Amino acid sequence: MSIQKLVLPAILLLVALGGYYFYTSGSTPEQQSDIKTAIQKGEFTLKVDATGELKAKRSVQIKAPSGMRAERIHQTTIQDMVAEGTIVKEGDYVATLDRTEISNKMGDAQTEIDKILTQLAQGKIDTAITLRGLRDELINLQFAKNEKLLELEQNKYEPQAVIQQKKIDLERNERDFRQAEAKYQLEKEKAVAKIAEINADLKQNKTKLERLVKLAGEFTVKAPKDGMIIYAKTWQGKVTSGSQVSSWNPIVAELPDLSEMMSKTYVNEVDVSNVEKGQDVSIQIDAFPDEEYIGRVVSVANIGEELREYDAKVFEVNIEMLGVDSILRPAMTTSNEIVTDILKDVISVPLEALYSDSLPYVFKEQGGRILKQEVITGPSNNDAVIIDFGLQDGDNIYLSMPDNSKDMAFQPLDPAIKKKIKMEQEAREKARLAKMEEKRKQMKDVEAPTQSAGNSGVIFFN
Repeated sequence: MSIQKLVLPAILLLVALGGYYFYTSGSTPEQQSDIKTAIQKGEFTLKVDATGELKAKRSVQIKAPSGMRAERIHQTTIQDMVAEGTIVKEGDYVATLDRTEISNKMGDAQTEIDKILTQLAQGKIDTAITLRGLRDELINLQFAKNEKLLELEQNKYEPQAVIQQKKIDLERNERDFRQAEAKYQLEKEKAVAKIAEINADLKQNKTKLERLVKLAGEFTVKAPKDGMIIYAKTWQGKVTSGSQVSSWNPIVAELPDLSEMMSKTYVNEVDVSNVEKGQDVSIQIDAFPDEEYIGRVVSVANIGEELREYDAKVFEVNIEMLGVDSILRPAMTTSNEIVTDILKDVISVPLEALYSDSLPYVFKEQGGRILKQEVITGPSNNDAVIIDFGLQDGDNIYLSMPDNSKDMAFQPLDPAIKKKIKMEQEAREKARLAKMEEKRKQMKDVEAPTQSAGNSGVIFFN
């Protein structure tokens, strides 16, 4: 066997042993767990993170015909609709609504009109027959009256009894004539009233049919102004072809004003007490992660609500974007950082360095040993928490729990100091609330968003 053949395996073995020793001895579990950092005072930003959705601050609602409710058409179906995002001009086609129900109502109205026309014709014929009969009766009575007068004249030389009888017959005839004349007048007035009633009913139904015809024409929805079509949203989802539109919620689509955008978001009930009008917001659009925008809070709901996407009650918060960007579109997802306060020269530690066992504490290095140091905490954000007392600038704390933490001494704080710090915290909180109130007063005249508001625009149909 040659020397080269012996040397090569030996070298490979030494390299393998060296690598094993380096990786096993160079980083022990103790060293891996003893991760520590030095505390330094600095600026601390309090913020609330919330995911939102872009919306136009103002938008014109495109609605189904307002006359649907008056005609008791409670809902209808969208048969056809332009694609979302379509740019339209004023008067352009937007959607077609199902006309089945209104067509049935139009048919019923036409049937009723035909029925009334038949009644009108029959009423006119009946009236003509009745009045003609009464007129003939009056003529006959007039003839009889003339005969009685003639007989009375011819019998003027007859005995008084005969003359008296002729007078009685004449009076009876005159009474019958007056009664017939009065009956004719009453029947004529009755006929006129009946015809007038039928004509009024006919006019009412014709007006109804005209109204239905006009309403049917409005089932072709057109854009009231220039803009981009955005589908309306309900609890069932987007309103699109095949969706039901009711007379109580007749919104078909919206035309947003893209010159002013806002982010509609929801803040957890735990954090909403820190959110106020006027606070600055850092906004990122998920579709454009490299772009960052600024905004401010313009409204915070007073009443919470339960949404399926959240575990706890949430409050609606509207954030106005400051500035315009042509790439922004409604319904884009936003990541919002609401800056609730910025504190100067404070001590803070990462959240993973803070522990709690009925009392909050950190692992602090002091005099060559490690202590469980009790601390008084202040406000926190998603990454760190302020330490109001218990640590000093330059202290070293451990970011992970040391292996022998159970055997370490606990260093409590003086109760008198804790009481004093608590009073200072309460005073700071009052000052913070006063500052927020002042900012809220400055924002009282800022216009709130008006999207999805009823009667926010004049809608035209054709």
